[in-house]
Amino acid sequence: MSLSSRFCLPTACLLLAATASAAHAADAPAAKPDLAALIECRGREADFAALQPVLADPLKAIALGWRPLPQGNLFMTEYALNTPITVFGHPSSQIAFSGPSVMAILDLPDPRPLARQLTLEEGVDTPEKVMYGREVLSQDTTDPRTGEPMIESIVLSVSNVKSHPGKTLAGCSYSLDLPEEAEPETPDAPAPA
Repeated sequence: MSLSSRFCLPTACLLLAATASAAHAADAPAAKPDLAALIECRGREADFAALQPVLADPLKAIALGWRPLPQGNLFMTEYALNTPITVFGHPSSQIAFSGPSVMAILDLPDPRPLARQLTLEEGVDTPEKVMYGREVLSQDTTDPRTGEPMIESIVLSVSNVKSHPGKTLAGCSYSLDLPEEAEPETPDAPAPA
């Protein structure tokens, strides 16, 4: 074996090891998200957006200790947590995502006491459906991808849903919205003669 062959073999091994290590790091999940903070509206829209790759790949969710559950509600994606969390003073081992919202599913048959505790405003309150909420944040910002002016909105909500009798859904919605366009000013009409 020549000197150059002996040198190339260890170098090739090092390159292979470095490539494998980099590939493994790319597949490794990012730091565990602080679910309690996101559910309690202590996160930001960027924190919620960082979960999108996890929600798109069940294996990434499993790596975080979330077990995908059968879809009992067409509008929610649900997970059982290997390690329960505490939100709003209540334990939860089940979470759900619906559009821009992340919620804990709590063993509370009536959402009203929690809504009062959180000083939420009544949206709907009937014997069948309860929805309370409050905007926690509305702030001018820019879209990190485009630099376009946006409004970051964070809304805390508590509700119930038919698909989960005897349970309360409590959580937060995160969104970036376009600012409302100002009404164009119209020139004053001429005064009557």
